[in-house]
Amino acid sequence: MKIGIIGSMQFTDKMIEVREKLRELGHDAFVTDLHKTMIGKTDDEIEKIKLHQKYNMDAIREFWRMMQGADAVLVLNLDKNGIKNYVGGNTLMEIGFAHVLNQKVFMLNPIPEMPYCKTEIEAVKPIILNGDLTKIE
Repeated sequence: MKIGIIGSMQFTDKMIEVREKLRELGHDAFVTDLHKTMIGKTDDEIEKIKLHQKYNMDAIREFWRMMQGADAVLVLNLDKNGIKNYVGGNTLMEIGFAHVLNQKVFMLNPIPEMPYCKTEIEAVKPIILNGDLTKIE
């Protein structure tokens, strides 16, 4: 299965780790090419890079183009800023893109208790993995 990995770019190192695990499981997994400048950086450095990419490099459309032809997305919804299973605004848009493209939406962890996005995420009927990548099929 061709799977795009999405989530906060603060999780870039974890995205690479998960991509490799998915490949070991036989999937064609990918992350945005814009991740390369973020590997090994601090959260503050990643935030600056992310904003530059978003405003100057059309990062949202870049991942949209990569999503074409994929079968699914995997939301890496890890804890961030004191929020369990965090999903940010950009990730929420990418979940919407996947839904419109008729792609499966897998979430590594349960849907977060975030009032501004919980019902939208529930509406796309994601498959909750509870941390188990072997459930992807």
